[in-house]
Amino acid sequence: MASIDKPSDPEYKSSSTPSASEGVDYFKFDVILRFLLFAASLVAVVVMVTGNQTELVLYQGIPVPQPAKFRYSPAFVYFVAALSVSGLYSIITTLASLSVVNKPHLKTKLLLHFIFFDVIILGIIASATGTAGGVAYVGLKGNNHVGWLKICNVYDKFCRHSGGSIAVALFGSIITVLLIWLSAYSIHSRIPK
Repeated sequence: MASIDKPSDPEYKSSSTPSASEGVDYFKFDVILRFLLFAASLVAVVVMVTGNQTELVLYQGIPVPQPAKFRYSPAFVYFVAALSVSGLYSIITTLASLSVVNKPHLKTKLLLHFIFFDVIILGIIASATGTAGGVAYVGLKGNNHVGWLKICNVYDKFCRHSGGSIAVALFGSIITVLLIWLSAYSIHSRIPK
């Protein structure tokens, strides 16, 4: 006579839904988002670094060649450094996400570490983007109260590169927020209910 519990029955064990301890596996999305973060960081750095422009500016009535480079502004230097760190971080975490496929028992622990470090990287990217955006805005509009002149009417290429780089970095910030949400949701789905 068969008992009510059927632990040895193969049909009883097969289930289409994962158990509560396994949770839903989002590591494929995680790898894709981390690759997008790397691409955004790389593009932002390359666009900012290649935005150099030299124009003739009148100095005491004499036209003098005056270059505009990202390294002349501490905010833009910080921006390039922060996005470089973000790119390196995304490479390391992409490789870590790929390695979890071979070692599934490390998923929950790695997700927790990802949340912590993703929050730090988000803070770095967001602060660098805000800092560079503030300087770019002054370059675009100037500030009459303190006598800072706008420069984007003279250095149009430099300003376009700066603005484009800041926009891509903002996209990288959004990707990092999505990574944090994805890791938090993955951990939440692993909690037994």
